[in-house]
Amino acid sequence: MKQKKIPMRKCILSNEMKPKKEMLRVVKTKEDDIFVDPTGKQNGRGAYVTMDLKIVEAARQKKKLEQFFDSDSESMKPIYDEIIRLIYREMIPKR
Repeated sequence: MKQKKIPMRKCILSNEMKPKKEMLRVVKTKEDDIFVDPTGKQNGRGAYVTMDLKIVEAARQKKKLEQFFDSDSESMKPIYDEIIRLIYREMIPKR
């Protein structure tokens, strides 16, 4: 049987290539709204973020998402919080 291709994406925080399902997508729309897209299907310019708390916290200190989306720290604070919340949510064992 033929092996199914696994889509890979590059994390903008760590520059690592990982499977798409192991990452979170952050989207910026044409109206300059920035939000986390757990489904990965929203319209807009997307960037993928690794589900690793250490990398996200280091990126928060270096203001990586602010540089990537050309935004200010105040508007990106809830984005970092949402990413961290979704990472913790993934850590909870599923029944």
